[in-house]
Amino acid sequence: MLLISHPTIAREANAYRASVSEELEEHRLAPEAQFDFQEVEYDGPNITEHDGTRDSPAPRIDVEFWGPGDRLYRNFHKDLDAHPCDENGTFLPPGSPPKPLSDKSPTDWTPYRNRVEFETAEFFFTENQTPAAQINRLLDLWASTLQKHDDKPPFADFRDLHKTIDKTPLGDVKWQSFSVRYNGERPATDVPPWMDQDFDVWYRDPREVVRNMLANPDYVEEFDYRPYREFLTDSDERQWRDFMSGDWAWDQADIISEDPESHGSTFVPVVLGSDKTTVSVATGNNEYYPLYASIGNVHNNVQRAHRDAVSIIGFLVIPKTTKEHATGDVKFRKFRRQLFHCSLSKILETLRPGITKYEVTRFGDGHFRRVIYGLGPYIADYEEQVLLTCIVRGWCPRCLSSHINLDEQAGWRCRHHTDVLVKEGTLGELWDEYGIVGDLVPFTNDFPRADIHELIAPDILHQLIKGTFKDHLVEWIEKYLYQIHSKKEAQRIMDDIDRRIAAVPAFAGLRRFPQGRGFKQWTGDDSKALMKVYLSAIEGHVPVDIVRTFRAFLEFCYFVRRSVIMETTLEKIQEALDRFHQYRQIFETIGVVSTFSLPRQHSLQHYVLLIRLFGAPNGLCSSITEAKHIKAVKEPWRRSSRYKALGQMLVTNQCLDKLAASRADFTQRKMLDGTCLSAAALAVEKLRTMNLEPADVDSANTINGTEVKNNNNGTEANNNNNDTEVDDGPTNIEAHVELAKTPQRNRARTPAALAVELSIPQLPNLLRRFLFTQLSPDDPRDPSEVPLTCCPQYDDKISVFNSACSRFFAPSDPSGIGGMRREYIRACPIWRNEHPRYDCVFVNTNPDLDGMRGMDVARVLTFFSFTYKAELYPCAVVRWFNTIGDSPNEDNGMWMVQPAHHANNSPHISIIHIDSIYRAAHLIPIYGARFIPPQHQHHQTYDIFRKFYVNKYADHHAFEIAF
Repeated sequence: MLLISHPTIAREANAYRASVSEELEEHRLAPEAQFDFQEVEYDGPNITEHDGTRDSPAPRIDVEFWGPGDRLYRNFHKDLDAHPCDENGTFLPPGSPPKPLSDKSPTDWTPYRNRVEFETAEFFFTENQTPAAQINRLLDLWASTLQKHDDKPPFADFRDLHKTIDKTPLGDVKWQSFSVRYNGERPATDVPPWMDQDFDVWYRDPREVVRNMLANPDYVEEFDYRPYREFLTDSDERQWRDFMSGDWAWDQADIISEDPESHGSTFVPVVLGSDKTTVSVATGNNEYYPLYASIGNVHNNVQRAHRDAVSIIGFLVIPKTTKEHATGDVKFRKFRRQLFHCSLSKILETLRPGITKYEVTRFGDGHFRRVIYGLGPYIADYEEQVLLTCIVRGWCPRCLSSHINLDEQAGWRCRHHTDVLVKEGTLGELWDEYGIVGDLVPFTNDFPRADIHELIAPDILHQLIKGTFKDHLVEWIEKYLYQIHSKKEAQRIMDDIDRRIAAVPAFAGLRRFPQGRGFKQWTGDDSKALMKVYLSAIEGHVPVDIVRTFRAFLEFCYFVRRSVIMETTLEKIQEALDRFHQYRQIFETIGVVSTFSLPRQHSLQHYVLLIRLFGAPNGLCSSITEAKHIKAVKEPWRRSSRYKALGQMLVTNQCLDKLAASRADFTQRKMLDGTCLSAAALAVEKLRTMNLEPADVDSANTINGTEVKNNNNGTEANNNNNDTEVDDGPTNIEAHVELAKTPQRNRARTPAALAVELSIPQLPNLLRRFLFTQLSPDDPRDPSEVPLTCCPQYDDKISVFNSACSRFFAPSDPSGIGGMRREYIRACPIWRNEHPRYDCVFVNTNPDLDGMRGMDVARVLTFFSFTYKAELYPCAVVRWFNTIGDSPNEDNGMWMVQPAHHANNSPHISIIHIDSIYRAAHLIPIYGARFIPPQHQHHQTYDIFRKFYVNKYADHHAFEIAF
């Protein structure tokens, strides 16, 4: 049991105990002598000029070309070069092959008997999360169908299933616990109940969890073994992507390599994250405090894809007491904070020896390597950052800017500087002058090379999306309207903004808001979706400077969210931030806000530095840990009986890890190729070729030696439920469009019939001109100028489709491991049995120009295909838009388009090959100052409005191409 006692204000390097004396508010008296920062004796680096990185001597590097076509090169750290060794730590000669990851046979399914048994367990427990009673019933039904064959289902009942999963040796990291109790001074009478309580903390050994991650074969191709710096070959411009490309990992390697014994090792930064989450608002005390761990070597795309690269390692305690003591007891509030830090220190203590001296472990590629751990970035929202860094709320956890004016230039916080301040100053001086809670000690003080101020990670979700956008800018807009207009007029404008948001046309992956922004509780996904359409909705109702404020902020967000960030991107980030600071002044000028000293908004100033330190921020965002809440906390809680639920949640998480480890092992041994049914069919066929009967073996599924390709990729090109999907296919193309797999039977079958259906009489002639361009691609004439007599005629069968699938490289958006994304472009007369839907697309018209200058926008009226002279032509009938002007709108940054017409005012319609389509485009009406009628429906928008913005904020890929 850990006892949190009441020592003096000691700040030993390895102490996690601290004072539980009076709250600092009681020390906020005027000091006898003014405490001045410059008067403190300090022999560390000049923090007022320090850029946050460590000054290193000229590094020893290995240079390698990287990626296809030697377009990039990387400087790898030469000393910590992840050299393979044997299990005793003796380095192997270069080129030595690894030992096989497993010596098991391809028919060994231990602890399962066969593939059917494993996949049944995985389906019941992981995929379907089937309750015990339903498992029993399904197994009974299954057994009844097998009785006539004198056979049995894979499991007898749910206990048999759970017992089998529990026997899995892979991924088995046991849960442990320790208790913490207050051991400080007590009042003589009326002792608060919390002082007599034992607080239980449950955790798993983080060292074992990390070793399991390192040994996971799933990460072999998505893993960085060495710190590196990446550059473009042709210009030497540096770029940042995954965590190990940042300066922090390199600087840590420099420090570690000062010990010659560390040379040849692999640096493994342990990334942590914690955040309270509520599983049920309606029923009692159902709040949990999970602690997560990951490793910085795994690529960002794996982190975001939730492929078990983030693991839960603990449930921190949330001390509860009576309302009287919760609000008025200074000692309780202090105890609660100390409990957090001492719990983290205790949980992570098994990592401490490996931070200074290497240990040997096996990696997913089969090699053993020496590893040296280090505490890496900590993912947390602002409230958690305040607790972690032991600062006063309202101050910045990274820099020393005063809470009165956070935007002033100031030095960086660091562990050594804080220790000096604590030694020389009083608690009141620390609180008032530096925002430091002087009698708390961060848990990082117990670990070498760990400085909590340096380790605070950027947090796109809470700092940008929920913080600056939702809690600041959106609220300021409402305050502005009520301040400038009468209450009635402000409400009318707010209603119109809601109608504008509701009027936005449907688009792949874009969440719709039928009632506008008027919903009670915003989730992070709500805020992300609203950011994509909010700018055009407020335009015309607010001053230009407010529009420009939103534009600058959105561009900042989209730049920092990129999966690869270059030096030129950092310049764009800083330029967008400067514009944001310039134009947001209007809110202060008109009296909407009195100060911009807002910690979450202030954090934007640190993003350029944090990108240099930690790589692209999308691999450290709290949205990753919040998504893990669902799988590790909320779903296990729902599966529990609700009585002492935590114990059941721990078992559920342990079983999930075992099943995931088994799948990784079976996949690595190529035992899960194809489907269960295809493997069984293959086994039966193999038996027949051997003149055996299937009954001659225990199970046909045990013979699975031949590779069977799995043609089921989990998606269909004509999926009507989702417009976007992640694509785990290979990264081998930039963009490709193909028609749906199944044509529509109730649509036109000939060009003439299609002309009638679409009310386009000239469609057969358009088809003839299309064929001419396909057969004569080098003809310089415009197709409309070619005489019809020179164009081939086609009147035979066609196949009409309601959708097409676009597959393109979009690593900054939700995508597969290779960065590929799949979206569906709709062109159907009836969408979901309600209304027509005809999407817009980007069409490549000039490959020599970048962005919108090389593309046009068109609206797809239908997709169809036909065969002419044995050649299949997949096509689209499109209505073109003309670009307005030769540059984007200077206020919101979006290009403007309008429907194109011929000289006789008829719509400009043509037929194009789908290979010229890049992907779907999203248009938003230019509303101006006019109000939207209440009866307007979103599916009417493209037909009613005459001018549109090309919404480059629809997703991150659109932002990167529609410039």
